[in-house]
Amino acid sequence: MKKYLFIALLLCTSIGAFAQKFAYVDTEYILKHLPEYKSALSQLDVASKQWQQQVDQNFSEIDRMYKAYQADQVLLTDDMRKRRENEIIEKEKQAKEFQRSKFGPDGDLFQSRAKLIKPIQDKVAEAIKQIAKSKYLDFIFDKSSEATMMIYASSSYDVSNDVIVKLGYKPGTVNN
Repeated sequence: MKKYLFIALLLCTSIGAFAQKFAYVDTEYILKHLPEYKSALSQLDVASKQWQQQVDQNFSEIDRMYKAYQADQVLLTDDMRKRRENEIIEKEKQAKEFQRSKFGPDGDLFQSRAKLIKPIQDKVAEAIKQIAKSKYLDFIFDKSSEATMMIYASSSYDVSNDVIVKLGYKPGTVNN
């Protein structure tokens, strides 16, 4: 009796599993088709390069100050030595704080990225959601995500081009 009950339970669960529909998208591929994404990345790149240049200048100035201090060290009094050391230390603190404020986890680059990229990602997510509902899909996985690992995926389940069309762009024409 237990054997029949187990087989019946197994059949019921396997039938339910076959009823689920799966698909996947490649968000990296989709985002490459969106001109606003490329524009946002360009803006972030320009800002990042400017801030990095300023960081490099700050640390170059500290290096110059330290070399000058080393060259003059034997000629300086104890009081003058302490003052120059404090100036270098203070300048280094300011440079590190500037670097953290631009590139840290709560820095300007992170906030700019969130402000520019999040609306685009939300737009893509909404298009994916609409396609999932229209095709009666139960699950859509992101192929480009590091968290989701797919060993095999048939291209017949890839709905990335549908998302690109839904967003109003032509698949296969990547914006460079």
